[in-house]
Order: sequence, then C-alpha cells, then structure tokens
Amino acid sequence: MKAILITYGQSLGQPVENLLDSLGIRGFTRWTETFGRGSDRGEPHYGTHAWPSKNGTVLAVVGDDSAEALLDALRRLNSQAEQQGLSAFVWHVEASL
Repeated sequence: MKAILITYGQSLGQPVENLLDSLGIRGFTRWTETFGRGSDRGEPHYGTHAWPSKNGTVLAVVGDDSAEALLDALRRLNSQAEQQGLSAFVWHVEASL
C-alpha cells in the first residue's frame, strides 16, 4: 500500500476529488486550508493580503496499482493547470488498521 499526500491550489479541489472518484478511491482525509509555496517556481499560498491564495491537501492510502493510476492522473491534471500548483508525494505503508 501507498500513502499519497496531494497538495494543490484551492481551485483544483473539485478536479482532485473528481479524480479520486473516477479511480474508485473512496477513503481520504482532506484539509481545506493549508499554506506553503512550491519548491521550484511556485508562488506562496499563504492566505494573506499579499499572498491571498490557499492550498488544499488530501491524504489517501491506496493499493500500489491505484497509486500509479492516481499519480498518472495527477500529472495530466497538473499539465493542464501548472500555474495553480499541484504536488504529490508517495510513501510506502507498512501496515494499517
């Protein structure tokens, strides 16, 4: 199993959820307001007067096959909206309850 942490500009919240639905990924945890900036070119998303945009974050634990399919779908979404900001990070899950 894999844990996938997805961070995205808030405008991508519904498209990310649609991807999860289309891939049959039912379980996830979402944080609706997270803050940060991209490591390469990303502008800050701080929710402040100077940098008003915010991020959303989703954590999903999925099977290995679902992880690859989700990453591929996220890459396609990011290529369509690079300026919005979207990142995904994957960890191996040794056990779950």
